[in-house]
Amino acid sequence: MCSSARSLQYDQILHRLKTSPSLPNRALRQIQAHILTNAALHHSNLLSEFVSLCARSRNFLDASLLLRHLPHPIPPLWTQLLRSSAQFLSAGEILCFHREMVCRKMPPDRAIFTLVLRSGALKSSTVGKTLHCQIWKLGFASDIFLQTGLLDFYAKNGCLRSAEKVFEEMPERDVVACNAMLAALSANGRSEDARKLFDEMPLKSSASWNTMITCYCKQGDVALGQEIFDGNPVKDVMSWNSMIDGYCKAGLLRNAKELFDQMGSAKNSVTWNTMISGYLHQREFSVAISMFREMQVENVKPTEVTMVSLLAACAHLGALSLGRWIHAYICNHRLRIDVVLGNALIDMYFKCGGIDSALEVFHGMPLKNVFCWNSVIAGFGMHGLGEMAIDVFRNMERTGGVKPDGITFVGLLSACSHSGLVSEGKMYFSQMFEVYGIKPQIEHYGCMVDLLGRAGLLQDAIHFVETMAIKPNCVVWGSLLRACRIHSNTKASEHVTQQLLELDPNDGGNYVFLSNIYAIAKRWEDVENCRRIMIEKGVRKLPGCSLVEVKNVVHEFVVGDTSHPQFERINSFLNEIERELRKLGYQPRTSSVLHDVEDEEKEIAIMYHSERIAIAFGLMNTGSMEPVRVVKNLRVCNDCHEASKFMTKLFQKEIVVRDRHRFHHFRDGACSCKDYW
Repeated sequence: MCSSARSLQYDQILHRLKTSPSLPNRALRQIQAHILTNAALHHSNLLSEFVSLCARSRNFLDASLLLRHLPHPIPPLWTQLLRSSAQFLSAGEILCFHREMVCRKMPPDRAIFTLVLRSGALKSSTVGKTLHCQIWKLGFASDIFLQTGLLDFYAKNGCLRSAEKVFEEMPERDVVACNAMLAALSANGRSEDARKLFDEMPLKSSASWNTMITCYCKQGDVALGQEIFDGNPVKDVMSWNSMIDGYCKAGLLRNAKELFDQMGSAKNSVTWNTMISGYLHQREFSVAISMFREMQVENVKPTEVTMVSLLAACAHLGALSLGRWIHAYICNHRLRIDVVLGNALIDMYFKCGGIDSALEVFHGMPLKNVFCWNSVIAGFGMHGLGEMAIDVFRNMERTGGVKPDGITFVGLLSACSHSGLVSEGKMYFSQMFEVYGIKPQIEHYGCMVDLLGRAGLLQDAIHFVETMAIKPNCVVWGSLLRACRIHSNTKASEHVTQQLLELDPNDGGNYVFLSNIYAIAKRWEDVENCRRIMIEKGVRKLPGCSLVEVKNVVHEFVVGDTSHPQFERINSFLNEIERELRKLGYQPRTSSVLHDVEDEEKEIAIMYHSERIAIAFGLMNTGSMEPVRVVKNLRVCNDCHEASKFMTKLFQKEIVVRDRHRFHHFRDGACSCKDYW
């Protein structure tokens, strides 16, 4: 080819490289072939334009192949390629490219070291120390930016002493370096050293103040956190959010809300999410939902984090209608349903009784992790569908390719327990270590005790507890005690309760169990002695509380509470229901009234249990085809369980009750638990 022809080809290729915003991979490979087969095109200007176009086209592979096949390495081009492509490369790819440069005797410059440090590619201390040595060898020991990056690397990899050494050896320290050291000390709980450094800093940025606020709040010292917050002359939204988060995590929601209100229009979605999460963790579920409604009024756009918190609140409240509305909001606003949000939806639907909707979400997820599978297994278990839980467990590895963990077996064993699948439960318990290499923990032993005890195998359960590989705790003995009460075994109950009292004599809740046992046996003197001890220890029995959702509003009823605006109507309706149920053959079961009173008084007492009031309210205020859904904080009593079956006959309506342990679906005079609960 003559020189004029080569010059024309050069100009044409150069023009195309400069003027094309991007090119498909095939076109880039054609240009790459031209360059590699024509030495006259190995001009630095053309090669640089090719690297730039590859970066614009997100084609790192073809650009790197070209550089590798040039007769002689050109270090500036390698640096250019890495710098222009770093935004779409993984940390591992950046580190590999850096290593190749070193192997090809091309010493990295400051820009390359900066990219490697920023990428987060340094996951092991060995790799980090190697990079540290290279930085020293190449004369960048005094570069404050690179030294700060190394400090940050050591701190994030748990090498605090190395981070301190880097900091101490820095010839000069700017506010960024000091903030990095401050964050490292804070993350390791060294608040005194962090405060000393903070006080010595000649210049402080907003990040300095915020790090100290977070440091103190993380250690639970919100008073010192507030002191730093008050002294902060450069408060930004992160300062307010950090202090609000500190108060929320300390359970001081009133203080958090005061700061929240003071922010005015400066609040962002993180601020709202922090408050909603705070109410959620303090079990103020209704308030969390009210905060979301305020958030909408303020036109603040919710995030996936907001939705996860709200779905958790709905799950606790049993607010299925609201949960469905939130699901529709997620879909309509095209929020990304990843494994976290998807799992929150699955959990909400199962806990609100929407099994079909939970499965629809589960099957629609392209990626499922172990938490999603665990939620489905536990969900079937709480509905008494043990065999379906086992099917899901089998599919988990077979089709999902996901290995079970300890939580998987808690859900599986619990599902077997609620469905009376004793032999299956025993089999899976034995397979935990033998097949899956998972050592049973105390919660797994508790599930096995519950499985045996619920099936009436009390002696087997007691023997299991006495021969456990680890020392039984209150949870294990508590599981056995519930089984004793279910099967009205007073002698075994007394023995188990004594074990609980010996294990933890200061836990007043054990006296409540013992008092109930004596009341069932009509040992009223012993009941009085227990109650006297309870008063001395300041123990109060947890009152029964039931929730029912009507027209997207959750109504709460506590046993003996008459404060509801519709209580007079509810009371009248309850009396009417009682008369009609007796006509159908219902007879009150008064064994759950643990007081030495006449039978008539006992019958009146059980009629005003919280779940009975909630069901009556739901029947009064829902459509004829709409199920009544109730959530109770305690185990549903025998009488309310029996009365609910008769109510479905009387009203030809489904009643769904979720108690402390499981679901009861009442239809046509029967319960899904088949009286096994």
